Amino acid sequence: MSIGQSSSSDPIVAINITPLVDVSLVLVIIFMVTAPLFMQPVLAVDLPKAVTDEGKEKENITITVTKDGQWALNADPTSPEALATALAPLIEKSRDKYVIIRADESSPYSYVLEALRIAKQAGARDYAVATVQKKRGGASTQ
Repeated sequence: MSIGQSSSSDPIVAINITPLVDVSLVLVIIFMVTAPLFMQPVLAVDLPKAVTDEGKEKENITITVTKDGQWALNADPTSPEALATALAPLIEKSRDKYVIIRADESSPYSYVLEALRIAKQAGARDYAVATVQKKRGGASTQ
């Protein structure tokens, strides 16, 4: 018997992990592609456009208001009356006490002001109104 050759009675001592690595990488890619799909807000709004700084990563509590008066707290549809009672415990648990208002660009200002008032009464320390980023210093028009 020569070195490097095995007989049929020798046990297999090596495990081929290539298929395991292949399957794991495919699963990672699938999760990376599908994760943003699950992060879509429950109510669709057209955010106003503004030139602003990028928001800081914080624990976000989001109040969404549509132009036809539908309200949501994070991903849960709610009413303005129920918002105050549902928002207070979330702000209490939040380290940053930071609230983002997502209002449709054609929604009345009274909805945004009502959302800000409710957030302040619930104990929020900082607020932001979500916008879509405009490009800074774009090409001049003729």
